[in-house]
Amino acid sequence: MQNKGLIKFFAILFALVSIYQLSFTFVSNKVQNDAKTFAGGNQDKEVKYLDSISKEKVFSLGVTDYTFEDVRSKQINKGLDLEGGINVILQISVKDVLIGLSNDSKNPIFNKALEDAKLNQRGNQSYLDAFFDAFDAIKGSTKLASPDIFANRNFDDKEIDYKSTDDQVKKVLIKKVEESVESAFGVLRSRIDKFGVTQPNIAKLGQTGRILVELPGAKDVDRIKKLLSSKAELEFWETYKIEEIGQFLMSANDALKITEKNIATAEVKTIKKDTLDKLLTDADKKDSTAAKKGDNPLLDKFVSQGGGPILGVVSAKDKDAVDAYLKRADILALLPSDKRYVKFVWGKPVEVTDEKTKKVTETYDLYALKSNRDGKAPLSGGVITDARDTFDQMGKPAVSMKMDGQGAKEWEKLTDNAFKTKGYIAIALDDVVYSAPGVSTGPITGGSSEISGNFDVTETKDLANVLRAGKLPAAAEIVQSEVVGPSLGQKAIDAGTTSSIVGFLLVCLWMVFYYGKAGWYANVALLVNLLFLFGILASLGAVLTLPGIAGIVLTLGTAVDANIIIYERAKEELREGKTLGEAVKTAYGWKGAMRSIIDANVTHVLTGAILFIFGTGPIQGFATTLLIGIFTSLFTSIFIARMFIDRDIAKNNALTFSTSITKNWFTGFHIDFIGMKKWSYMISSLVVIVSCISFYFNGLDEGVDFVGGRTFQIKFEKPVEPTKVSEELSAIFGTTVEAKVFGDSDQLKITTKYKIKEESTDVDTEVNKKLHEGLTKYYNNIAYEKFVNLYEGKTYGILQSSKVGAAISNDIKTNSFWAVLGAMLVVGLYLVISFRKWQYSLGALAAVVHDVIFVLGTYSLLYKYMPFHMEMDQHFIAAILTVIGYSMNDTVIVFDRIREFLGGNRKGNFKEIVNASINTTLSRTLNTSLTMILVLLIMFIFGGESIRGFIFAMLIGIVIGTYSSLFIATPVLVDTMKDSDILEIEKRHADAN
Repeated sequence: MQNKGLIKFFAILFALVSIYQLSFTFVSNKVQNDAKTFAGGNQDKEVKYLDSISKEKVFSLGVTDYTFEDVRSKQINKGLDLEGGINVILQISVKDVLIGLSNDSKNPIFNKALEDAKLNQRGNQSYLDAFFDAFDAIKGSTKLASPDIFANRNFDDKEIDYKSTDDQVKKVLIKKVEESVESAFGVLRSRIDKFGVTQPNIAKLGQTGRILVELPGAKDVDRIKKLLSSKAELEFWETYKIEEIGQFLMSANDALKITEKNIATAEVKTIKKDTLDKLLTDADKKDSTAAKKGDNPLLDKFVSQGGGPILGVVSAKDKDAVDAYLKRADILALLPSDKRYVKFVWGKPVEVTDEKTKKVTETYDLYALKSNRDGKAPLSGGVITDARDTFDQMGKPAVSMKMDGQGAKEWEKLTDNAFKTKGYIAIALDDVVYSAPGVSTGPITGGSSEISGNFDVTETKDLANVLRAGKLPAAAEIVQSEVVGPSLGQKAIDAGTTSSIVGFLLVCLWMVFYYGKAGWYANVALLVNLLFLFGILASLGAVLTLPGIAGIVLTLGTAVDANIIIYERAKEELREGKTLGEAVKTAYGWKGAMRSIIDANVTHVLTGAILFIFGTGPIQGFATTLLIGIFTSLFTSIFIARMFIDRDIAKNNALTFSTSITKNWFTGFHIDFIGMKKWSYMISSLVVIVSCISFYFNGLDEGVDFVGGRTFQIKFEKPVEPTKVSEELSAIFGTTVEAKVFGDSDQLKITTKYKIKEESTDVDTEVNKKLHEGLTKYYNNIAYEKFVNLYEGKTYGILQSSKVGAAISNDIKTNSFWAVLGAMLVVGLYLVISFRKWQYSLGALAAVVHDVIFVLGTYSLLYKYMPFHMEMDQHFIAAILTVIGYSMNDTVIVFDRIREFLGGNRKGNFKEIVNASINTTLSRTLNTSLTMILVLLIMFIFGGESIRGFIFAMLIGIVIGTYSSLFIATPVLVDTMKDSDILEIEKRHADAN
């Protein structure tokens, strides 16, 4: 080995740098553990403690000191599946952006294109591109630059005028949408910074218009989702009073009697009034829309009569029905002409507790706002310059606001008019009325005001936060989310640690048992490899996930792969009578093991890169560790282990690369693999046929990643019957709810597609409440907050939940298809270039396709019967891509030996040379595969329930990949070789001997 000194220097330097990088993680973890101990499980207290010491020095290297903020920025971060917390992907509504840019255009072609884009959007296609396609398909003579579409006051003449072509307008729209996403990113970052979690992460996902938000340690699920998705569009409206709208409600009720069935009379409740500062008070007037209770489709849904600006109070279960009534064209036609632009909205939900039954009922107040043709509020939240959470004169939580000069003038006009007409001003955030006070002492000057009402302290803090941060440029829909409890995260860490330690020890023991002293050298290289791997992860600021830990454990297997290939080649050379020095030199040479190692690892890198490109979140974590592990493994296997071997050669020490027990293992094979090809073809064809039949009749258990939906991992106090739970929840949701045992019999994985196409946080909360309602009988009095939210030491209720919207699931499925297909094609292309014959590539691809179909078929046949989940999701696709990489690895090892023998002086005909190539590499193939199978078995047993299906796919794939490299890839190569090439090879070998 040339330049030994230089390699030693770089190895030592790299080791020191890795230790330096990892030291920050150790120090940071110690400080955070101290914070947890200090806080005693109180999240707010923990965050405040860490914030208070962020600028304090916690680590010193003598020449320089580091604050906790410095240390934390350099540590290896844990993903949500290890840390616990909340992860959401927000989709900025491009449709809303376009509507805003068009100045709320009423052009029918424009609006139809908006709807068609939503319906026809393809997987991985942006909504904007879908809109362009839809508009082009129906535009006729209409242009995007029409005055009633985009040639409006939102654009100056340099951007868009009526002469602009559609292509020119499209370029401007693309830029404007990107600016909107950037603006949303800034607003969300501002909100998150004030939310109070340790190490929040927010990132734009390419050019998709999607924003990833990760909040490690966050626990209040409903609150966080509302905070993130709230557009924060604050508006001030004048309202109609009950006596002004009462006659319309009576007329609407009469009209509905014709078409609607009788609804049972609801119990009458009292309502609460809101106030706005000392200058704003609600009137006590109790005007009524009273009608005889009975056959009243609309009025009977009011659980209490209204007063002042409140038209009535409706229970949560009837809210959607009343909303639908008031949006019907025939009902709206009953409005008098001076009220035709009325806007009906709801107040924030109020919980009312029956003192006798203690039953909690959620109600909503109904309001009628004085809107106009454009639907614009007289005053918007854009005038707000500051907002603070405070307390009103009664000591109740409130929000104080300050307005700019223009806003103060408009606010004075608005309050003056309300005072003179004894009217009310509704303060609405995202079309939800938070307060609707009257003005009792004249107009308010100065631009200061206060929102008070039925708030708690947390609500006022969040409301002030979103008002200060500003409104989003468009609605932010939560298209994907994941919630992981801290106890589940700790369980994942324990499982990952256990599988890593056991896997590491077994690999080390096997290498020593099989290779003796050389095995010890490989183990030292393995330890150095792990140091380098973690050092690089730390320096990159990588996020460690449970699949990432799986990638590290897999690295333990691949790290010794190169050593196995080198050691087996060295043993072959020693058997041929070469000295130890000559054998080692040949084994480490390009014509020895190096070509096989490079070819095999290039295929790994290609599949890993595709996995990283197309994967998201934890899957990228897996791909990251896999890719880094490939490079660190190559360095340590080739250079670190050899330094010890060269020392033995220099000192003339004995080194046999085996032990007395394993000396002749996997040697002396004379199997006629080519002669057995008819049987292997028959067996594999049967497997493919059975798999295809199973695909048709059984299908595959597609997870929510591919079809959309919500999943919940729920822990019960005692074992439950999943079938019964499924039936009960299906009745509550009105649609099929699937419940399966997940690990222990007191834990279920519950899946539903209920309202998955509706992205609002209200639906998320509705689903959570329905779950609580349906499952509460299985618990000893568990409150909704305890059931849903996360907290330290949580053992019952929702431990983990995830949601994948219909749009993003379509993208995931498309990405997965192209990832698998792309991996095959890219690796196939590489093999054509490397081997310079397409037959090698075809043989390898045939084996890979065979392996993929086999794994898919196994999952299709067994997913209904196995005691663990076998879902088609992103983790499964990661497993498939990993299988492709390892299958190619095994095949390349065999193909390299075939190429070597066919190009050399090996005696025999074509069939004999190919069989000899396979037999002489059998020890490497089996040893490599056995090491990987051993590691995967450890992960399957100890790695935890959440990745068991993922590991099982790889386990099956490695086994069948070993088979296919021997019995499928090589026979296909042989059968596709031209007869003329075979004759030329046989003639050359006959002449040489």
